[in-house]
Amino acid sequence: MIGRIVEVADDRRHLSLHRGFMVVHDTEGERKQLGQVPLDDIAAVIANAHGLSYTNNLLVALSERGAPFVLCAANHNAVGMLLPIDGNFQQAKRIEAQIAASLPTHKRLWAAVVRSKLEQQAAALEAVGAPTAPLAALVSKVRSGDPDNIEAQGARRYWGLLFGETFRRDQDGGCDTNVLLNYGYTVLRACTARAVIAAGLHPSIGLHHSNDNNAMRLVDDLMEPFRPVIDLKVWQLRRNGENLVTQETKRALVRSLYDDMQTDAGATPVMVCTQKLAVSLAQVYLGERDKLDLPLPGLPIALANSLQDE
Repeated sequence: MIGRIVEVADDRRHLSLHRGFMVVHDTEGERKQLGQVPLDDIAAVIANAHGLSYTNNLLVALSERGAPFVLCAANHNAVGMLLPIDGNFQQAKRIEAQIAASLPTHKRLWAAVVRSKLEQQAAALEAVGAPTAPLAALVSKVRSGDPDNIEAQGARRYWGLLFGETFRRDQDGGCDTNVLLNYGYTVLRACTARAVIAAGLHPSIGLHHSNDNNAMRLVDDLMEPFRPVIDLKVWQLRRNGENLVTQETKRALVRSLYDDMQTDAGATPVMVCTQKLAVSLAQVYLGERDKLDLPLPGLPIALANSLQDE
């Protein structure tokens, strides 16, 4: 299912529920209604404003539909996320299988995720005309569990090739590029979280991420192959002179998740690819398949075509 990602970024807004719609009101003056969105159309709500209020009934209705409610800090990073308790009719069975999965299984699956991420990073570099060999050469070196931390080696080479040798990835901001990446990753994380819950898996039981303070370990694991989609869109925005987080750049980053990627089943939107990946992981845990349903190497079709046309 492809739903709408709704961001509320203006202060003095109140969100409420009315007859199956999320309704937005101004909190000043006449408190007039500014808009409404059908709840069944919402994939996630991004709360990215400081003077925002909302009703409990709305949060309950969003949770019942599996739509994450994401709270953002000033740097556009997600700092909180409301997720439903019930996500799938087979949830208990799948979480039990997730907990029972062996360490070798987790290591094998994580290696597949890392290889996919490296392939997508190489595709992003190819799209911008940067050398791909430094990333492509690492794919075959990834072993079960990635004990050599090839993922980190790839990241060190990748960021310099994509954004220049002086660039440093910093979640706390540091530059406009990092802030744009933060926002894009926040949206991607919300979509992946929804996919994980819908697949009946527990977001805290990860393949690799193990930070005790991170309640979204599995989400952060599964979003890795899709990060280069955001990276390439940020590169394109910067090339076109868009360096700030504005309404237009936010829309561009959100729209990138609706673009098609190539999969074994044909062209599939990025958002759906995250869902297919989460479902395939649940099936691996249950012994119904051996491999994850990862996208084929190559960035979203529309994004790659737009770069060629520039």
